[in-house]
Amino acid sequence: MHVELRATVPDDLPILFRNQADPEASTMAAFPSRDWEAFIAHQAKIDADETVLSRTIVVDGEVAGGVGSWQAEDERNIGYWIGREFWGRGVATAALRAFLELETDRPLTAYVAAHNLGSRRVLEKCGFAVVREQHVDGVNEFVTELRR
Repeated sequence: MHVELRATVPDDLPILFRNQADPEASTMAAFPSRDWEAFIAHQAKIDADETVLSRTIVVDGEVAGGVGSWQAEDERNIGYWIGREFWGRGVATAALRAFLELETDRPLTAYVAAHNLGSRRVLEKCGFAVVREQHVDGVNEFVTELRR
């Protein structure tokens, strides 16, 4: 399996949209899906923000998801979203490791739903450590904060 990161191109957007619209993935992430218009508006915001570092994850020539970092108040956050057909294959870990070579700011903070043990394990394999758990309003879920 060959995992690479590249700049997002317009042809990636339908696949990235489908990934985030997957109800099971949305439940795992404890993050609501966007409709197409909201998704495209968010992508335009990402593209216009010079503080955002965003990449498409490609596995053996196929778009698998996305990974990015952004400034949120006084911390640098990191996140990723992988299509379900790529879960459990080491894609997220390989992509995050590659991304951490591009994103040199530290510390980096990631938030993961407490029930998303796979994503938490990816973060831990990539050197993130649990800082705290917190209840997030509107999510009805405890979220684990990890930092590297």
